[in-house]
Amino acid sequence: MIRINMFLLLAAVFCALGIVTSQHKARKLFQALEAEQRHAEKLDVEFDQLQLELSTWATSPRIEKIAREKLKMHTPEAGRVLTASTGGVAR
Repeated sequence: MIRINMFLLLAAVFCALGIVTSQHKARKLFQALEAEQRHAEKLDVEFDQLQLELSTWATSPRIEKIAREKLKMHTPEAGRVLTASTGGVAR
């Protein structure tokens, strides 16, 4: 009878240690998950900021200004403009 009681006590101790270990691992994983979610939120904010910056840099007036000032480009005369259509070239 004492052997059975000792075996059951030993089994209970091992089960308790297993539960403590699994709970500790679960808490660590949950903390890692929360850290990754915070990192993902920061990346989302940064992505939104970059999208806004990209839309600001790619505005038509800014591109036209750079083309005129830095690249010395100008709008061609109306007679030199060719328009392409599905039926061919139109003037």
